[in-house]
Amino acid sequence: MSVDVGKKAAGFAAAQWVQDGMCLGLGSGSTANWFHIALAERIQREGIQVCGVAPSQRTEDHCASLGIPTVPLTAGMTLDLAVDGADEIAPDLSLIKGGGGALIREKIVVAAARSFIVIADSSKSVSCLGVFPLPIAVIPFGWESTQERLQDLLQVEVGIRGGKANPFVSDDGLYILDAHCQEIPDPITLYPQLRTLPGVADCGLFVQMAERAIVGHPDGTTTEMLPQ
Repeated sequence: MSVDVGKKAAGFAAAQWVQDGMCLGLGSGSTANWFHIALAERIQREGIQVCGVAPSQRTEDHCASLGIPTVPLTAGMTLDLAVDGADEIAPDLSLIKGGGGALIREKIVVAAARSFIVIADSSKSVSCLGVFPLPIAVIPFGWESTQERLQDLLQVEVGIRGGKANPFVSDDGLYILDAHCQEIPDPITLYPQLRTLPGVADCGLFVQMAERAIVGHPDGTTTEMLPQ
């Protein structure tokens, strides 16, 4: 219950950054859902007009149920603000995202935004990334070969989400491999190393992208983090 209180507090606080006429990156996941709820309340209460880009079908369906209009992300389109959750937040605002499997679309949406606010409950704030398994989106063809290359690079266990017999498939038709790193002391250096491996589409490291974090606490208060 206290985690939900923190998520709700962060989501509602982030909704206050939205201004009339904005085009938004809507994020995905349980904390982002609270942002959607708060945004819908502002639309109903204040009459603000906004539109949003949804990074997953689940998010699009949730926003439709709340009356938040969504649009496709098209060429030359710049979003005013993206708001999304995270699985871990480091002091420099490096993130692990992708627990829900939408990491590539989430990253595309964030990259299209002028500003990115990450929201989370206080349990997601960590001194060093890595305890949460790092999601890595891979091409299904030859995925076991990609898995071996990842294990050689990271020297940790890398498992396929859902299991070999019934692997999880993302909205983009990709498999997700989860790397049990325990510690990622230098995510900025690791990120390009992962991206250049054959078979890797992208990974859940979001580095040098968030400009602030809003962290919700069990008592319903929030604090803001800026990159250290």
